[in-house]
Amino acid sequence: MLTREQIADIFEKIALLLDLQDENPFKIRAYKTGAEVVESYQGDLLKIAASDDYKDLSKTKGIGKALSDKLHELATTGKLEYYNNLKAEFPDTVFDLFRIQGLGPKRIKDLYKKLGIASIADLKKACENDRIAQLPGFGKKTQGKLLEAITFREQNADRFRLGDVAGQAELILHELKSHPDCLRAEVAGSYRRGKETLHDLDFLVATGNAPGIMDYFIVLPEVDSIINHGATKSSVRLTSGIQCDLRAVSNEEFSCALVYFTGSKEHNVALRGLAREQGYTLNEYRLAPIDPDTTQPTHEFHDEAGLYAALGLDCPPAELRENQGEIEAATEHTLPRLVELENLRGTFHNHTTASDGHSSLMEMANAAIELGLQYLGIADHSKASVQANGLNEKRLLNQVRDIRNINENFKDEDIDFRLLSGSEVDILKDGSLDFDDELMAQLDYTVASVHNAFTLPEAEMTKRIIAAIENPYVTMVGHPTGRLLLEREPYAVNIPDIIDACAATGTIIELNCNPWRLDMDWRWWKLAAQKGVKCAINPDAHRACDLDSLFFGIKIARKGWLTRNDVINCLPLEEITDALATKLS
Repeated sequence: MLTREQIADIFEKIALLLDLQDENPFKIRAYKTGAEVVESYQGDLLKIAASDDYKDLSKTKGIGKALSDKLHELATTGKLEYYNNLKAEFPDTVFDLFRIQGLGPKRIKDLYKKLGIASIADLKKACENDRIAQLPGFGKKTQGKLLEAITFREQNADRFRLGDVAGQAELILHELKSHPDCLRAEVAGSYRRGKETLHDLDFLVATGNAPGIMDYFIVLPEVDSIINHGATKSSVRLTSGIQCDLRAVSNEEFSCALVYFTGSKEHNVALRGLAREQGYTLNEYRLAPIDPDTTQPTHEFHDEAGLYAALGLDCPPAELRENQGEIEAATEHTLPRLVELENLRGTFHNHTTASDGHSSLMEMANAAIELGLQYLGIADHSKASVQANGLNEKRLLNQVRDIRNINENFKDEDIDFRLLSGSEVDILKDGSLDFDDELMAQLDYTVASVHNAFTLPEAEMTKRIIAAIENPYVTMVGHPTGRLLLEREPYAVNIPDIIDACAATGTIIELNCNPWRLDMDWRWWKLAAQKGVKCAINPDAHRACDLDSLFFGIKIARKGWLTRNDVINCLPLEEITDALATKLS
């Protein structure tokens, strides 16, 4: 039986194949929309698609009769003849080319038809042999960029985005905890520390029946293949492709093991050094006196806090354990109380169907209310982002009016929630903005972002962004480095200068918590907070379910040492409008 995700992937691939064939753009868009509807459908889509009532799906916006028929075929047979026929015209490896920055359907089609390039390996060889530069519309510069993109991809081939594996990680943790022989379990490693990309997943379980837990682990539904199966340690490859390791220890060993396997390596080295200074040896199993004949006390503890306390430390949150000052702060009892998910009262950078989003104003509002938020900012693209159906001045003002009307309805119905009117305004190449001050003055806030001309020199890009920051109507800077994790490197920009400019002008910096971005990087937030720059944790949501990405924003904010006082969207509804307007006062 195919999963909903697999069916959505088939529709996405049909759209790509049709694009390669120069099919009608509306037909291509229909399959892309169909994939999005399948992913976000509320209800048991597969059950309906497999039933005699499957034609009722044609009444769902974005599906229609043709796609409902195909859904029925997929749900009942597990395959789709139309897709198989399309696929037969191109090698499967052609899909990989869409993952290379700088390649779209037109160029991929040229590469395939003129040079027979049907894989990344083919493309790399052609670049190295200088064949790409000879093609019309490519040239030396494009060839060099493609080679850089391939190299970047190869360097990150064994890494996975935090957001891509979080679902499986949490599900496996739940399954381990549900086993009758599991006493305690936790995800450790870089996942627990909230790193933006991961090499593998590390699980730890306390049990009196390690072999039984191992036998259970290797046959979990998420497991694709077994790498190693032992009595106390097993490794598997999950269906997502990531390696997953499980270690079993006794309940008495669990606390030391959790600290050790959470890491980081640098944190562990510093912690072991501190233990040695106090006459102890610390490893993944125990804390014990170095000299067995010493009168040093033997400590008993049942959790991580007890282990750190035995060494005279407060327990640093897992996200901070990178040996970047957390041990000193734990020693001096100055660890910050980090922001938590329940502290968030709203968020600002979100899109709707007015630009390139897939949910309406009311769908976004209802999703935010369901999450317990008090406000939601709408920041659709501005007109320069033509590819994202950016709003012109008239359309934006119409949206402001619609938001005002929705808020009046909320007020009439005694719903303590408000939509905020904003815009994600493009920062143009010269640093000017896509909308004038008069229009931005009519909004609750403005997010200013770079969406083109990524290859400017660092000094020029920095000057460009600072020019926008200095505009009194720019409330916050969106995704400050433009990175796409494992896909596109950040553009060259001087982040300390950006932070200084924001500190000088009272401009907020976004922590874009779309799992593909997580931008600004966690390594800069401690500096930003020290300079008094506020953070806005924003999901850059393009559909209602994307608001769940706030979870990742909190992980990164905590990793950056941020407290609720550093995050502007921890402010309640009655304070947020004035806070957003502070720059203008």
